[in-house]
Amino acid sequence: MTTHKRLAAAAVMAATLGVTAACGSGSEAPEAGASPAAAEPVTITVNTFGGGANFGYKEPIEKWNASHTDIKIKESHLSDQFEQQYWPQMIQWLQAGSGAGDVIGIDEGGMGLAKAHPEWWADLGEQGLKSRQGDYPSWKWENGVTADGKLFGLGTDIGGMSLCYRRDLFEKAGLPSDREEVGALWPTWDDFLEVGAKFQSKVKDTKFTDGTNTLYNVVLVQEAAKNGNVSYFDKDNTLIVEKNPAVKTSFDFAAKLSRQGLTAKLRNFTPEWATGTQKGAFATVGCPSWMLGVVSGNAGESGKGKWDVAAVPGGGGNWGGSWLAVPKQTKHPKEAAMVADYLTNAATEAAIFQKDGNMPSNTKAQQDPAVLGAKDAFFNDAPKGEIFAKSAAALQPVFLGVKHAQVKNAVESVVQGIDDGSIAYDKAWQQLVDDAVKAAG
Repeated sequence: MTTHKRLAAAAVMAATLGVTAACGSGSEAPEAGASPAAAEPVTITVNTFGGGANFGYKEPIEKWNASHTDIKIKESHLSDQFEQQYWPQMIQWLQAGSGAGDVIGIDEGGMGLAKAHPEWWADLGEQGLKSRQGDYPSWKWENGVTADGKLFGLGTDIGGMSLCYRRDLFEKAGLPSDREEVGALWPTWDDFLEVGAKFQSKVKDTKFTDGTNTLYNVVLVQEAAKNGNVSYFDKDNTLIVEKNPAVKTSFDFAAKLSRQGLTAKLRNFTPEWATGTQKGAFATVGCPSWMLGVVSGNAGESGKGKWDVAAVPGGGGNWGGSWLAVPKQTKHPKEAAMVADYLTNAATEAAIFQKDGNMPSNTKAQQDPAVLGAKDAFFNDAPKGEIFAKSAAALQPVFLGVKHAQVKNAVESVVQGIDDGSIAYDKAWQQLVDDAVKAAG
């Protein structure tokens, strides 16, 4: 997406969605003379982002609303794109003191900035939710606490890593389609490129992978783990894009992927990317656990059984995961905290994983036999519980700076640019560095 198109999209989102989000706390005072029993229930608006099934809240919210008369939950899905649209608009609403709703989802890339602004958030500790600390790995809990000790966010899901692939298209290319055999094809990323070349030589009307950005991110989190668990910023919040080998290695891989003609040139989390998933424009995509729900949601029923899940080249990685926070501007902090508590409890997170694949960050949910034994019918009964639960306890977070989301967007625009032809390969690295510096301010 070009710069002017992204700005236009953000403007449209602000204009068309601002009213919805601004409605936020939806209860109204009863008319004069009305009995207390006639009072409308409090409506708590939960603002979310992401493609496909995104946070997986459809059924949990329906379950809540069916059994509660005093508090109703309304989900408002604002955008598929976190860095480009959702988070910039949310920052404006948080700074303005209105418009953000009652509960908001925040991707890991926004948490550094969120932690740096305690004035934006209601204190969930005042609602008794510090008792939830034992439900989380220490790093997940601490990321929801500001520097001055205010609990403002509860963890939803975590990453883990796999690679989703189209079984039917692999068979068409004369490649193995069994998930164990597929994983064995590509222990390294060089092997992955070789498999891609074989695929592309046999299948002309479908590209091997979606685009440069998704796999760039997969490689980045793997390389970050080898370089101090940092990517764009060091732990002092100093920009290190040019100095960190993890960024250059990931960029070089994305350039190889593009130069070899293996991509469908689609930027992830765009409408075109979602349509490409549905129409079979590509055969592989990097899949942290939450991506399962995105792929299945985008592909629809016609894709059921065609997709499967295999081991990722390079051996794992931790990309993604989100939190729910309660803005201070809500008129109903108690009820909003209750909703955030419900949507992150063990039973809810376990149910979401079974249906949509978002791996729980709640450690009690991780240990649920229903989670450990979960299979995914959409992905040819892939044992997703076995695939993701094993790595959940061992996941290490990559440090993400205060301006991570802004820098990530700038970097990925360049990574996309080399793929769509708008940026020359030989000039792209310097532009990436320059744009990252501008985005970091």
